Amino acid sequence: MLFPSFSYQEQAAKLHRLSTVSCSSLFLIHPVLVFFRINRNNFLLEVQAEGQSNWFLVCHENWDVSLGMQICRWLGHARLTHHKGVNLTDVKLNTTQEFAQILPNWKRNIKDKWQMSRCPSGRIVALKCSECGSKAPQTMERKDPSPGHWPWQVTLYHEANHFCAGSMVSEEWIVTAAHCQACSGFLFHSRLSGWVAFAGLEDHTSVKEQVEAAVEKAVPHPNYSSRSPDYDIAMLKLKEPLRFSDTVGAVCLPQYHQDIPSGSTCWISAQDTTRLENVPVTLLSTQKCNSSCRMAGELSPRMLCAHYLDGNTEACKAKWGGPLVCLLEHVWRLVGIGSQRTGCKEPEQPGVYTEVAEFLDWIHHDVFGLLQLQGSYVYRAL
Repeated sequence: MLFPSFSYQEQAAKLHRLSTVSCSSLFLIHPVLVFFRINRNNFLLEVQAEGQSNWFLVCHENWDVSLGMQICRWLGHARLTHHKGVNLTDVKLNTTQEFAQILPNWKRNIKDKWQMSRCPSGRIVALKCSECGSKAPQTMERKDPSPGHWPWQVTLYHEANHFCAGSMVSEEWIVTAAHCQACSGFLFHSRLSGWVAFAGLEDHTSVKEQVEAAVEKAVPHPNYSSRSPDYDIAMLKLKEPLRFSDTVGAVCLPQYHQDIPSGSTCWISAQDTTRLENVPVTLLSTQKCNSSCRMAGELSPRMLCAHYLDGNTEACKAKWGGPLVCLLEHVWRLVGIGSQRTGCKEPEQPGVYTEVAEFLDWIHHDVFGLLQLQGSYVYRAL
């Protein structure tokens, strides 16, 4: 194992559709779609060009940490954690193994990044992204989840009052709905010392037994307005990173360009009197949702709909800002955030969620990249 001191939680190598790039060789001279995956057994990075059946190992020549960061983000992880060059002599390969080499000018023209070749240095790329989305339950038959069932679920409190939910996407960042804080006065006060997130919380009668973290910053989307349900997303930064465990962990963000078909069954966490409950929901197409009496054409491209099987009344207990998660290629991903218009009682009256995939650039570059943590959109605890 290339990173023996770390536990890698992904259950299978995953196929990832990224963006259009060029693969230059005698046989690949036109722009094609490229797929990435990280081999779960040895952490080796593999690349595949659309229309090709073979997976290529990536030569370490011209490798750059910024490319590793991009790959991890494209795959739905918060960040790159480790990367290294591995000697080919240390890896057991078959005699037909092929390689992809990064072109030296890829930073100047990202569309010309790859060529198929041998590896002159005799080294290939291994990398590890931050862990996420892998500690969910093996079965959904239990209505009441056990500790660790949804390890990314957090509850937000202000001076011992529970007001909203959220999802851990890294050790120090939470995704929630912007309107949660606006409704609670969160965005209109500079003092956040009374705001606390509890992680690993399944039973609200035992808050003191859960992991507690103070909120340091609130970053609502700059286009959010309390007059509209659009752009209803915010990021919360904790004062101190949480230590992940069997009951506390992160959910994966969506992949770039990942298509989730309408009719897919996903899950929300509903809040009973004291406990979380599992509730299945079915994703609706934008057309069907907009044709409903509830939305009447008001659904924006940054929103998605799901309805509750058989008009499940438990869904009425879903908390604002809570996660809508889907199991995609063996990994749980945060597809939606409970918004102001989350409906419940009638199966033909859809609940509305903020579509997380529409905000990946904002999350990765403006928030994680710390490019816009300033001005009127950022508040620090004093």
